[in-house]
Amino acid sequence: MVVALNDIRQAARLLQGRILRTPLVYSPTFSRLFGAEVYLKLENLQKTGSFKIRGASYKILRQRDAIGPQGVVAASAGNHAQGVALAARNAGVPAFIVMPEWASLTKQEATRSYGGTILLHGKTLGESLEKARELMTQGYTFIHPYDDPDIITGQGTIGLEIVEDCPDVHAVLVPIGGGGLMAGIASAVKALRPETELIGVQAAVCPSALQALQEGRVVRVEGAQSIADGITVKELGRLTFEILSRTVSRIVLVDEEHIAEAVLLLLERKKVLAEGAGAVPLGALLMGETQWPAGAKIVLVVSGGNVDSPLLGRILTKGLVKGGRVTRLTVELPDVPGSLAGLLAIVASHGANVLHISHNRHVPHLPIHVTLVTLEVETRGFAHADDILSALKASGHKVVS
Repeated sequence: MVVALNDIRQAARLLQGRILRTPLVYSPTFSRLFGAEVYLKLENLQKTGSFKIRGASYKILRQRDAIGPQGVVAASAGNHAQGVALAARNAGVPAFIVMPEWASLTKQEATRSYGGTILLHGKTLGESLEKARELMTQGYTFIHPYDDPDIITGQGTIGLEIVEDCPDVHAVLVPIGGGGLMAGIASAVKALRPETELIGVQAAVCPSALQALQEGRVVRVEGAQSIADGITVKELGRLTFEILSRTVSRIVLVDEEHIAEAVLLLLERKKVLAEGAGAVPLGALLMGETQWPAGAKIVLVVSGGNVDSPLLGRILTKGLVKGGRVTRLTVELPDVPGSLAGLLAIVASHGANVLHISHNRHVPHLPIHVTLVTLEVETRGFAHADDILSALKASGHKVVS
């Protein structure tokens, strides 16, 4: 199965005025970095901050006459919940959203603000999905997050927009979780431009799509927690697997450090706030897993921007460390007046900024007159950090890590 181009075009007409046509923006910085013309498809600017409202809106609008007074039900920890809630409200039907018990307060409140009624149920998203399916017996219409022809068709409108805005696109990099986004985009792009390469991107800790395509069947993986929580789906859908196996050129895995670095780069260089799942296509470029001829036009789908503020802080710190912009140095320092001032003077003379200082006098086997001082230092990069390290050693300081 591949979703028909005419159906995707019909979806685009039905959704016109109900969703945003998100911009496709050129990035001179990323183009210089990677030797290609790099464009960003900014679905983080979509209503609800994610592409999910496209598929949810199309599904609900197509099924509007069949939806009973109870409304629709969905299970989600984040973006799908918000997309269904707003799509249902716009269509004038109630939305009941089952969220796992650990769903963030920020995403719960966002879902409520879009008109959704929330039930917290289940320690895993699978348990939430089971509960949502149970509610179908009470008259609710179930909205699957990805393995549904209407959902896939709605997401395919992104592919239409990409080819319309960049007719000679060479490759499109798309995050893959359950596969609905990639299945829709791939169906549209391959129908309009068969020579375009479709590359799926996953978090390395949850490679469900990669393993499925390698084994030729849907498989379940035991994924770990990831910065890109929106795509840590342990098993592809049956429909999405069928489409991906016919259209996707390859799957690239991105580790956590490169995902964090990608979030930071998008924010600093393009002022684009992307969640981890939305940043993985840039992470794939950072890992050097993909190469194209000079001047090839590459589109990175930034699928969403819904990231909790506390998590964002941790992601940005990890990205700064990965890029050599934050360095931690631990020095054995004589525990006498003036020692710390001398250490800091060397750091300051090299133009670095000290973010945090910690002392530890209670280390086994450490002489009583010595303390361990750990500095967290803001630097320009790895070369700058190495200069500081060399200066400390040249001045007689014992750097232990």
